[in-house]
Amino acid sequence: MGQQLTMTPQLQQAIRLLQLSTLDLQQEIQEALESNPMLERQEDGEDFDNSDPMADNAENKPTAEAQDNSFQESTVSADNLEDGEWSERIPNELPVDTAWEDIYQTSASSLPSNDDDEWDFTTRTSAGESLQSHLLWQLNLAPMSDTDRLIAVTLIDSINGQGYLEDTLEEICAGFDPELDIELDEVEAVLHRIQQFEPAGVGARNLGECLLLQLRQLPANTPWMTEAKRLVTDFIDLLGSRDYSQLMRRMKIKEDELRQVIELVQSLNPRPGSQIESSEPEYVVPDVIVRKDTDRWLVELNQEAIPRLRVNPQYAGFVRRADTSADNTFMRNQLQEARWFIKSLQSRNETLMKVATQIVEHQRGFLDHGDEAMKPLVLHDIAEAVGMHESTISRVTTQKYMHTPRGIYELKYFFSSHVSTSEGGECSSTAIRAIIKKLVAAENQKKPLSDSKIAGLLEAQGIQVARRTVAKYRESLGIAPSSERKRLM
Repeated sequence: MGQQLTMTPQLQQAIRLLQLSTLDLQQEIQEALESNPMLERQEDGEDFDNSDPMADNAENKPTAEAQDNSFQESTVSADNLEDGEWSERIPNELPVDTAWEDIYQTSASSLPSNDDDEWDFTTRTSAGESLQSHLLWQLNLAPMSDTDRLIAVTLIDSINGQGYLEDTLEEICAGFDPELDIELDEVEAVLHRIQQFEPAGVGARNLGECLLLQLRQLPANTPWMTEAKRLVTDFIDLLGSRDYSQLMRRMKIKEDELRQVIELVQSLNPRPGSQIESSEPEYVVPDVIVRKDTDRWLVELNQEAIPRLRVNPQYAGFVRRADTSADNTFMRNQLQEARWFIKSLQSRNETLMKVATQIVEHQRGFLDHGDEAMKPLVLHDIAEAVGMHESTISRVTTQKYMHTPRGIYELKYFFSSHVSTSEGGECSSTAIRAIIKKLVAAENQKKPLSDSKIAGLLEAQGIQVARRTVAKYRESLGIAPSSERKRLM
């Protein structure tokens, strides 16, 4: 004797659909439509006719005699017409309701016009391009010997996604066949040719060389060009540590002059390879739409994201209860699976609607005032409100997105831990992050706020946060330490 929990196939399917994202769910629905003939998609405005298509309907269908009469009236016997009458009845050019340009527009619409200066081929392509393929394309246009081309291909393979050469020239030279007799000078010469490719700064061995290559491609009359080249060549470490007093002393320039030199350097791209995007864009389809109507926040499902399904009434009518043949058994099973699938989709939508409604009810302050008004919220709070288990709430809020007037957020974004306040209340970690971000944005860039200073400012507002907690929140926001935020004003 014992007790065990058994999950039925229907429950397993419902749980699996519950944790799918919208894009994955659309793919699952498409696979179900292709595999189950009992399922069909209901388009907007479509009215399904459940009547028997084989039944006679004298009011809607013309009789055979009427069809025969109409056919005889609309035809002309060839025996009663002479050749001249045929030429009068049939014109040389028959009228058509479409034009050639309306159908075959690919060549005319996709090619650029002569006065289209902003046309770019890369904007018309859907697939991303890798940095290596972009460099190899430029290499094919460059005149080069076979040996130099082999060296160039090897060098391009050693360039990482940010545009830097990962291997040293000695390592690359040692990797060639000794019979080719390739020397280090040849490899370096080919590297200098690759460094002239686009994007500017590609093929550099370090940050200073990358910035120097970009400076060399700027116009010669660019202000502060000489000082900027000297800065990235000799004093790049001092620039990284923001030791501006040492820079002014060694470069023998004033503060205003150093500021302009740094502005020129900061206009360059330290990661030139990032300009070539190789990954496909990822799209987010919101599952829930939240909008404000007068003083109320309304929650509704995104009907465009989830197609409406129903059982095909014609195929369902072919199923006979008492028939035990193989075909009837197959149709009966398909009908049952279609009903389970539709019921699982309805259960998913109802659960998602309940959870989203409770989140909006709890986070009205965020919708009205922003991140600083976010309240503490955990899965247990929503689970109690909707009468479900926390694991179910976790599945619902994973990879599900809510469209609000403030943007699109994942449902998990609205859940955050709490920090006690001096007045005995609670403040969410999301609100604390928003306050830290606001304080850093308003700080004096000559003397940026340290983590201890930020903790003191938060304590003045009644929020008790330790310095290490501030550091953790600051790092999660991608904000650099105070020593790296220092700017020369």
